[in-house]
Amino acid sequence: MELSLTRVDYLQVGLTSPRCLRVLPAPSPKTQQKVVVGDQDGIIQLFNMKRGEVQYGFRAAATKPITRLELGGALGTVKDKIFISSGNEVRGYTKKGKQFLGFDTNLTEEIKSMYISGSDLLVCGDYVYNHYHDCQDANYFLSPDTINDVISLPAEKCEYLKATLFMDQMKALVPVLACEDRLLRVMRDSEVLYSVELPAPPTTLQLFYNDGGENGDQLLYGTSDGKIGLVQLGRGSAMHRWVSEGGGSGSGRVGGVTCLDHHDLTGDGVRELVVGREDGQLEVLAYEDGEESPPTLRFSMSCSESVTSVQGAVVGNAGYDEVVASTYTGWVFGVTSEPMDRNLSSESGVVHISQDSKQKIQRLRDEIEELQQRVLKERDQYQAATQSAFPGISAVPFFSVNDKMTLSRSDASYLLSLEVQTAIDNVLLQSDVPIDLLDVEKNSAVVSYSTCDPESGNFLLATYRCQANTTRLEVRIRTIEGQYGTLQAYITPRLQPKCCQVRQYRIKPLSLHSRVHSFDQTRPYNTLILKGQFTLPEIHAWVVFCLPELPERTPASEQAEFTFLSTFLDTQLHCVYSAGEAVFKSDNISTISILKDVLTKEATRKKVRLDISCDVSEESVVHALHLLHPRLEAQLMLAKQVSLIEALRELGCHEADTSFLSPEYQHILDSADSLQAQYRKQPCHLERLYGMITDLYIDKFKFKGVNVKSQVPHLLEILDNYGSLSIQHLINFFQAQ
Repeated sequence: MELSLTRVDYLQVGLTSPRCLRVLPAPSPKTQQKVVVGDQDGIIQLFNMKRGEVQYGFRAAATKPITRLELGGALGTVKDKIFISSGNEVRGYTKKGKQFLGFDTNLTEEIKSMYISGSDLLVCGDYVYNHYHDCQDANYFLSPDTINDVISLPAEKCEYLKATLFMDQMKALVPVLACEDRLLRVMRDSEVLYSVELPAPPTTLQLFYNDGGENGDQLLYGTSDGKIGLVQLGRGSAMHRWVSEGGGSGSGRVGGVTCLDHHDLTGDGVRELVVGREDGQLEVLAYEDGEESPPTLRFSMSCSESVTSVQGAVVGNAGYDEVVASTYTGWVFGVTSEPMDRNLSSESGVVHISQDSKQKIQRLRDEIEELQQRVLKERDQYQAATQSAFPGISAVPFFSVNDKMTLSRSDASYLLSLEVQTAIDNVLLQSDVPIDLLDVEKNSAVVSYSTCDPESGNFLLATYRCQANTTRLEVRIRTIEGQYGTLQAYITPRLQPKCCQVRQYRIKPLSLHSRVHSFDQTRPYNTLILKGQFTLPEIHAWVVFCLPELPERTPASEQAEFTFLSTFLDTQLHCVYSAGEAVFKSDNISTISILKDVLTKEATRKKVRLDISCDVSEESVVHALHLLHPRLEAQLMLAKQVSLIEALRELGCHEADTSFLSPEYQHILDSADSLQAQYRKQPCHLERLYGMITDLYIDKFKFKGVNVKSQVPHLLEILDNYGSLSIQHLINFFQAQ
C-alpha cells in the first residue's frame, strides 16, 4: 500500500547542519508536538502549530553555529531536555527556554557529532572522541580516520551485553563510532572493543526502531553512497542482518544518507523507516518482513535540496501523523497524512472554501505584502550604504557553499555536488587535466563547452547554466589514472552585484582507487619497494597525494597499512609503509608504474634519496588482460549495436513487417532507446579501455628498459578487430616481444 502524504511548509531558519531538528515527546498519543531547531547562525528556536500559524515557544542564541541538537533526560524518564553543540561548547535548555547547562569541553576541535544518554555525554570532533559522565572526563579516543557520527546502545535494554563486558553501572555505555574508513568502532572505555566492516563510509547512525530492537543491540547505519544497513552488535563481533542498496526507486544512483528515524505513519502499530538524503530525496520505507529483510519503499518525494533532519511526529494538526524535516537552506516543513482538501467542498462545479481556509489565505497575502515592503526597504538601505562610503563600489555579498566530491564504486566516477543557500546562476568548471563529464539524470542545467588549449594546461572549460530557483547542482566526472592536477568550480549565484566563489578539488594520480578491508593474497602481484631517509609523516603525505579516501592525519602507529580496489578494473593495491621503507603490491603493473613515477618525483622535490627495487610478475599482465576482456567485449558489442540502430530504423520505416530480421537485429531494434541511453552515459568508455590496455603494454616493457611505443599502432589494430579475434591473440601480442 502506497502512502499519500502532502508537503506543508512551516518556517525558514538559517542554514542547518545535519540532525539539528528534534520533536519533543507528546504528552499523550496523537496530540500536537513541539519542534526545536538550531541553525548555523547560532539560533535555537522552539515552535508549535496552532490553527495553521507558527507559535514560538522560545528563541535563544549561541556564540557559534549549532552543529548538533539532541534530546536528553534522566534514564527511564521522558527525554524533554534540549542539548546543543556549538563550537566546543555544549548547552542545555528546558522546553521553556531556560538554560540549565553551559559546559565547555575544552576540545581542540569543534564538536561535529554528539549523543546524550542520561548523565553521559558523548562528543566527537573530526578525530577525537570524548565521553563525559556528569560533565567529568571519563574516556578519550583518537580515531585514525574522521568520525562522522556517534551513538550509544540504550543503557536500559542491552543488559546482557554490558554484563559480558564487565561493566559497572557508571560504565554501562556501549558507544559506537561511525568512521570514514568504512568501519563502525564499538568502544569499551577508551579502547576499541572491535570493529565492524561496512561496504561504504557510514554517515549517520540510528538505533533500530529507535530503541535498538528487542535486546537493544541492533543498529542502523546510512552510508555516503546511499546504502542503509542493519547490524546486530554481539559480545565480540557483529552480525550483518541486511544491506539495502537504496530506496528501491530503481534509478541505481541515490544520494548519501544524512538522517534516519522511525515512526508509525500508517497507524498499524509498526513503525516505518524515514530516510533523508543528500540529493533531496525524502523516503518512507516499510518493514514488510520485520528485521529479517530490507524495508520496501512506500513513499518518496524530492525536495530539490539536501535533507538535513527527519523526525516522525504529530505537528500540523492533532490526529495526523507526519514527517517533519529540515533542509540545508533552512526550510522546516511537514509531510503530512492530513488530506489537504478536507476544507474544500464542490457543488455543481463551484469550489467552496471554509472560513478557516479563507483566513489562512488572507494571512498569507498579508505576509507576502509585508515581505515585499521589507525587501524594498532593505534594497534602498543597501544602495545608500554602497554609494555613500565608496561611490560606485558595491560590497560583495557572502554566500555559503555546501560541496562534496565523492567516488562512486558502481560506475568508477566522481559525483561533484554543489549546494548554495541562494539560487545558482551558473557554474564554470575548469580542469588542467583531461576528464570526462557524464550525464546526470537529475541535472536540469544546460551545459556548454568552450574550446581549450591543452598546451597551456587547460583541458576543460564547461559552463552549466541553471534554471530559476536551482540551489543544488550535481556533476558526474570520470578521471584518467596517471593524470593528476586540479579541478576548479566557479560558482555564481543569482545575486547583485555579481560575484562568485572558487572551489578547488584535487585529481589524484590513482583517483579511481577505493579503500577496502580485505586483500586477496592469491593474485599475481608486482612489488615496488622504496627505501630512504624519509619519516612516516613524509611517506604518508606522499601516499595521500597519490590515493583518495585516506586521512590527512599521520597514523599513530609506527607502521601504516591500507588496501585499495580499482573501481574501474577491480585490481588491488596493498600499501605497507613506515619510516625508511615502503612496500606496494598490485596485480596491475600500470598502478605500480604510476606510483613509482609520482613518489620518485615527490622525493626529488623534497631532496630525499630513494633506493627503488621492482619485482614484475609476467602473470599479472595476463591476469589484468583477463579482467579487461569482458569489459572490452561488452563495450565493443554496445558500440556495434548503436552503430546499427539508424540503419535498422530506416529499414523498419520501409517495411511493415520486420519479422524477417535475425533475432540479434530484432533485439537491437526493440531496445534501441535503452542502448543509446546506455551509450550516452559512458561516452568515452571504449577509449578509456583502449588507453588502459595501451598503458599496460607500454608499462610492461618499460620495467625491462624497452621502448615499444612504435608497436602501439599494431596493438590498436588488434583492438579494433577484437570482436572477430579472441583474447589469446591479445595475450600473444603482449608476449611476442
